[in-house]
Amino acid sequence: MTIKIFQNEINDGIGELVKSTASVAYCSEATVQKEIPEEIVAKAVAENKDQIDLYYLESVLVSCGWNKNDDVFMPQATWAARNTPEDKQFNFMHDENDIIGHITGSYVLTKDGKAVADDSEMPEDFDIITQAVLYNSWTGDENRERMEKIISEIEEGKWYVSMECLFAGFDYALTNANGDKKILARDEESSFLTKHLRAYGGSGEYEGYKLGRALSNIAFSGKGLVSKPANPRSVILKSVAFNLDDNSDFNIGEFNMSDNLLEKQLEEVRAELATAKAENEAIKAKIEEAKDKEFASKVEAFEAEIQEKDSSVAELEESIKSSQARVAELEDALNKSQEELSVAMKEMDDMKKKEKMEKRKAALVEAGFDQDDLDAALAAFETLDDEAFLAVAAMYGRKPPVKGLKKDDEAEAAMPPALKEALEKKKEKEAKADDEEAEAEEITPEAFEEVETSEATLVTESSDDQLESTRASIADWLSNNVFSQK
Repeated sequence: MTIKIFQNEINDGIGELVKSTASVAYCSEATVQKEIPEEIVAKAVAENKDQIDLYYLESVLVSCGWNKNDDVFMPQATWAARNTPEDKQFNFMHDENDIIGHITGSYVLTKDGKAVADDSEMPEDFDIITQAVLYNSWTGDENRERMEKIISEIEEGKWYVSMECLFAGFDYALTNANGDKKILARDEESSFLTKHLRAYGGSGEYEGYKLGRALSNIAFSGKGLVSKPANPRSVILKSVAFNLDDNSDFNIGEFNMSDNLLEKQLEEVRAELATAKAENEAIKAKIEEAKDKEFASKVEAFEAEIQEKDSSVAELEESIKSSQARVAELEDALNKSQEELSVAMKEMDDMKKKEKMEKRKAALVEAGFDQDDLDAALAAFETLDDEAFLAVAAMYGRKPPVKGLKKDDEAEAAMPPALKEALEKKKEKEAKADDEEAEAEEITPEAFEEVETSEATLVTESSDDQLESTRASIADWLSNNVFSQK
């Protein structure tokens, strides 16, 4: 059974209290079962009466109306729950592990003591009586002696029955000084009244009205056998704060709890509550003091940790700044070094180039180049590597190659294809001329005499012309292919 909780109750901080206190307890004297009207015998005790191993007893469960706890049992809700106690457990001192009997039935009595059949119309005002049995037959001697003692004390009036009532909702009962009564439905709009109920710590009043809790959706869950209490907490379930009004009676049948039992006990409870409250306040003060000290200690430690971290951060930032400055210094030095290296490399290249030109100029001079043609020749041969340059200079020159130059065959290998082709043709012609000269040497004097001097002269002149022609061809190739690159 779950009670619906409204937002007003949550806002008032009593939502969980309302949810957790969905039960109330009632205490009444346990009495030996009386004669039951015939019309309700079958229902009240079923068919198991007069069994020797059972002890029968009855007690008042609840009465319709407004009780001292400001709980209101409306006739309709109470009548609907009249049969719910049946077959529920009967335990010892509310210990569910110590079952000593069970509830056999229940019936309704009017305020004048008349039994009401279950199928009769609901009376305006009535009590619910529950009947139960205790188990008085036990195998063990200890259990048997225990139950004999309990039953004996029940008959002496030393034991009471505590019944728990569960409910799944409630409305608001209002009554004014004139005795006018009305019921206000509990909903989202009216739920602000819950905090004014005594069951939830309120005064039980609101703007001149006495305020009660009208229970709905009721069910009775069982009952316990409890001793005649010196402390009323022993007869009240743990989940219920049972506060009683000093100025009104709580009548259950013929038993008046305000006059005969609860007044004295309430005084004892109030004294105990006052002592407990004082002790609780002292404990709370100690707890708060301990919490304050612990909190202060944690704050101090936290501040120290923060300060330490701040120092570490400052040191790290300073280290970063120093490193950044050093990096900048090194970058400047590197840039300066690179600039100096570039200048030095350029100077070195210039020196190498100048030295190279001087060597090439000397080589050209030794090869027979005119001074006026040196610059043009150097510019024309600039793209050649040293090996090719020396080869060309040697082939073009009118002198033997200077000391240190390549041999003719190495020079020829380094020549361009066209120049090599021209030289090959020249060599072929010279070889052919040599062959012809050798053949001429084999001619007899007689034959030689027959040859006209003019012809020999022509041959000689022709060989010279060929040599000059080869030289002219090379010169022409150089002019067209080398010197033309200026």
